[in-house]
Amino acid sequence: MQATTSYLMRAYARQPVSFVRGRGARLWDENGVEYLDAIAGVAVTSLGHAHPEIAAVIGEQAGMLLHTSNVFRIDWQEQLGARLCAMTGMEKVFFSNSGAEANETALKLARLYGHLKQVADPKILVMENGFHGRTIATLSATGNPAKQIGFGPLLPGFLRVPYNDIDAVHQAAEQSPDIVAVLIEPVQGEGGIRIASADYLRELRALCDRHGWLLVLDEIQAGMGRTGAWFGHQHAGIEPDLMTLAKALGNGFPIGACLARGAAADLFSPGQHGSTFGGNPLACRVAYTVLDIMARDKLHERAAVLGVRLMAGLQNALRDNPHVIAIRGRGLMAGIELDRNCTELVGRALEEQRLLVTVTRDTVIRLLPPLVCDELQIDDIVVRIARLLSANRLDAEETSTQMGVAT
Repeated sequence: MQATTSYLMRAYARQPVSFVRGRGARLWDENGVEYLDAIAGVAVTSLGHAHPEIAAVIGEQAGMLLHTSNVFRIDWQEQLGARLCAMTGMEKVFFSNSGAEANETALKLARLYGHLKQVADPKILVMENGFHGRTIATLSATGNPAKQIGFGPLLPGFLRVPYNDIDAVHQAAEQSPDIVAVLIEPVQGEGGIRIASADYLRELRALCDRHGWLLVLDEIQAGMGRTGAWFGHQHAGIEPDLMTLAKALGNGFPIGACLARGAAADLFSPGQHGSTFGGNPLACRVAYTVLDIMARDKLHERAAVLGVRLMAGLQNALRDNPHVIAIRGRGLMAGIELDRNCTELVGRALEEQRLLVTVTRDTVIRLLPPLVCDELQIDDIVVRIARLLSANRLDAEETSTQMGVAT
């Protein structure tokens, strides 16, 4: 069925393909053409497409109860909250519908924490190249000027420092007595798959303890088993004060969560925050089932093993490619940085290799395969990427472009 897009706002640069069904790491378009999914809906469908247990739960719960509002107790919400706190060592949860909303919750808690400490103008330390969402507050926290153009004035109250640079954090602490929190991604996904070192995260935790700051970890993309641990910060052996989740938590069904412990856990009082749809019975039951499946199948451990295979395969296949600057990754979260703008490769991968990829920061091919991929599918991703990035072909395209400019 061909649908017009003429009534849709042009917020997306859509590829000219429409998928009608999926299974695991595979998708089929309206013409029956099969594709290999190496992005999982941008780290969302970690259990793959059309997982039968998730589909069954959605159907059963939809036939029982979808929504009552947070004016009333919601049993599945309480069960999911207890499960997440037991897994993470956190104490309280607020449920929303998306990662941006989860981060909004964390930002409000950080400001409330500052005001309760009698800080009149609380500041939150954020990172260059970070990404936290597209609402005005989360966009203000985001370290990508290209995404902020046209939306000013942005929200004040954020201080930005280089990522993975503890000296910059020390300097900020000396220059601003009003810092109340640090917001950081353990792995910057939109920032080009950049990984915070374990030592950096441990020193950051110590600095927050020393100064009485909240450590806020955005685990929306790196969390839920993606990096080979349940959560990205666990590689450093630290605990946050606030942590945000979304994406893979619902395997495609919208849900976000902000978890808190210690001083941050009891800051809200009734009326200070809310969400109409957040934590509804259907979303929470789906998320609870996602956790069941991930724990049962040990998918975080599988991501670690497959991640080693993916990185080794990419390094071997691309080691002689002069256009590859770096290959970075942790678990099933990988980035291939090229020496040029490669945004057009998204369309070429789709058309020529039947492979779904994304490009972030203009020069980094990002791979986020479903955690349920098998070894052959991981190897197939490597083969298709190697064909896509053929050095001879890239050189030929560069020459053609230069000749076109000269003409």
